[in-house]
Amino acid sequence: MVTEDAYTAEPFVPSGGGLPALREAAADCRGCPLHRDATQTVFGTGNPHARVMLIGEQPGDQEDRRGEPFVGPAGKLLDRALEEAGLNPADAYLTNAVKHFKFTRAEPHKRRIHKSPTRREATACGPWLAAELALVEPEIVVVLGATAGKALLGSSFRVTRVRGTVLEEEIHGRPERLVPTVHPSAVLRADDREAAYRGLVADLKVAAQALG
Repeated sequence: MVTEDAYTAEPFVPSGGGLPALREAAADCRGCPLHRDATQTVFGTGNPHARVMLIGEQPGDQEDRRGEPFVGPAGKLLDRALEEAGLNPADAYLTNAVKHFKFTRAEPHKRRIHKSPTRREATACGPWLAAELALVEPEIVVVLGATAGKALLGSSFRVTRVRGTVLEEEIHGRPERLVPTVHPSAVLRADDREAAYRGLVADLKVAAQALG
């Protein structure tokens, strides 16, 4: 019997069936303890044949309630930045390194406050991400923020060092081209939001240019 203490989603990932089968199976994932408090699994969504896959950290409060990634304020900002960079959001595939919302509360019944997932939790979710990459086969992977970067590239990843560049790496046994940038939620928290937004757009333009 698989327990959440094993910290791996591997036993829950189906061997075939495509993205619909993955999404259905992920709804019952108990690969780590994060499923206990989250409303539901938030699986990836978008074009199943997308040339661009965007990978964020984890679902937020609104995503957890609605069951879709990037539907809150950060998602709206990302859509705008993608369009400005010349990338159609409708043609992309969006997902997160971690599929359950991790949060804390200052007091009972108060607003849920985002809490970053641990490396162990991100690693536990790795089999879902590997399966999504294998099925979508994107030409470019946009890595949104430090948690996603560390999930894909290891603990030494620093988004500030490599943002806006094209990296060629082997990810889950597949050669991938990645363009790291900040997470859109970091733009919303920035003191100079306009400058942070322009930086995000500039990085996304690198991804657009890499597609040719």
